[in-house]
Amino acid sequence: MTRIVVVGGVAAGMSAAARARRLDEAAEIIVLERGEHVSFANCGLPYHVGDEITDRSRLLLHTPRSLKASLDLDVRTRHEVVAIDRADHRVTVRDLDAGSDYTLPYDALVLATGAEPIVPPLPGLDRPQVRTLRTVPDADALRALLEAGARRAVVIGAGFIGLETVEAFRHRGLDVTLVELAPQVLPALDPDLAQLVEQELRRHDVDVRVGTGFTAVEEGTAGHPVDVVLADGSRVPADVVLLGVGVRPSTALARESGLELAPSGAVVVTPDQRTSDPRIWAVGDAIQVHDAVTGAPGVVPLAGPANRQGRTAADSIMGRVVASRPVLGTAIVRVFGLTAAVTGPTSRRLALAGVEHRRVNLHPSHHASYYPGARSLHLTLLFTPDGRVLGAQAVGTEGVDKRIDVVAVAIRAGMTVDDLAELELAYAPPFGSAKDPVNMAAFMAQNVLDGTLVTWSPEDLDTVLDGGHLLLDVRSGREFAQGHLPGALCIPHTHVREHIDEIIAAAAGRPVAIMCRTGFRSYLAHRVLAAHGLESASLDGGWVSLLAARPDAPVVVGSRIPAEVGS
Repeated sequence: MTRIVVVGGVAAGMSAAARARRLDEAAEIIVLERGEHVSFANCGLPYHVGDEITDRSRLLLHTPRSLKASLDLDVRTRHEVVAIDRADHRVTVRDLDAGSDYTLPYDALVLATGAEPIVPPLPGLDRPQVRTLRTVPDADALRALLEAGARRAVVIGAGFIGLETVEAFRHRGLDVTLVELAPQVLPALDPDLAQLVEQELRRHDVDVRVGTGFTAVEEGTAGHPVDVVLADGSRVPADVVLLGVGVRPSTALARESGLELAPSGAVVVTPDQRTSDPRIWAVGDAIQVHDAVTGAPGVVPLAGPANRQGRTAADSIMGRVVASRPVLGTAIVRVFGLTAAVTGPTSRRLALAGVEHRRVNLHPSHHASYYPGARSLHLTLLFTPDGRVLGAQAVGTEGVDKRIDVVAVAIRAGMTVDDLAELELAYAPPFGSAKDPVNMAAFMAQNVLDGTLVTWSPEDLDTVLDGGHLLLDVRSGREFAQGHLPGALCIPHTHVREHIDEIIAAAAGRPVAIMCRTGFRSYLAHRVLAAHGLESASLDGGWVSLLAARPDAPVVVGSRIPAEVGS
């Protein structure tokens, strides 16, 4: 009989144990979990804190008793593995309740030790008001603080967990300050889309502090238990502080047993999840993975990859020839009325990896624009100069998950923008458009690659405004009056043809930088100007993307265009 010992439960460990049982009814499978709960909904914790999931038991997916009954697993909670004897193939286990140790031999060992919250070495982080959110007891502690009357919260870190906790606190009626060291919230997105998320946070009265860190948590001075001291010297009073600055692989056990670790501290594994010891496999948040697009090594603490890795490890233990795929890091988060999602690397990560790429931005309706309730969907598509799809990001109120999931499949399948343009996606007016936003993004990418569309980006703004370009605004007079760039000539796109001589004269041999609200009308004008021999480019993503990417852009209000030009 084969004995499989799994160290750690939750997503990766329980997936490995359950899959192993389905493949071998005779195997002895023992799961050792140092916590109280072996299988719980980690991703549901912020929603329990926010009282959307009111019943705590809903988070507890399985118990040792239910796993024994359904899968014949020997699950031992409050049992911590403290050492691995690789030579004799045994582990030392500490029964935390009994306070005693015992040894347990194994034929195959699976490490699913997960990740642990990063707690910086700063003063005051041991105060009871300072919490992390990783386990059910963490959620219990946060709820206890809220139920004890907490009214002000500081959330440190504007990643996925940080934003979900901000929403949870606001849902419970707390005043919230969000602190992020990076210059933007949600660093997993490119800055222009992250700016849309920041605007949503501010609309819900969240005090957002980006580009600043914190240095300490000290005794409170304004009638609250603590003050969070920021790097700029300011103090933010709080009743509860949530540390959401990230997690690190929990690999002390692997390190002490001499397994190979990456510079990040993560366990190095082969594609079948085997460590440097052929009898030991590792899965989940503790392991090093590789980016499916750039090939770069890293750590991706997400439930989806963890579950799949557990399945792969079990298959490998049973002698099957299997291999885990590199990861895309597909992720999604709700932020009040918005949804933000990403698949594949951002522009910033692609640039750091030295991957040449192009980018298009568009703002289509999430379903047919003529059907009631159509909302704007902000979508970014990244692709190589030969058209291979690299990544996508989206922010909107509806339809975000659908589009990101489609692109995630396209990347995994090695599709090009030509393939994406030809996808047949479900269409009826309440659900989408005959030309889905994914198709539209691909059409734009095709136009960029074949030269039909030449774009300029918000990053080019300073160059465009330096006098070397004619700035042509093809929005309506009403839109122009509500806000435009200095020096812009406004001619609505429907009047460009009749005013082409005026445009040629105004350009005086200079290239023309065209803009509209979202990029479509400026594309139409760009084609007209190109037909008349003018060098021109359309603002990628239009005024919407410009204001998001460049909140410092000089905006002039007023100055309607002459009536004879059109409004």
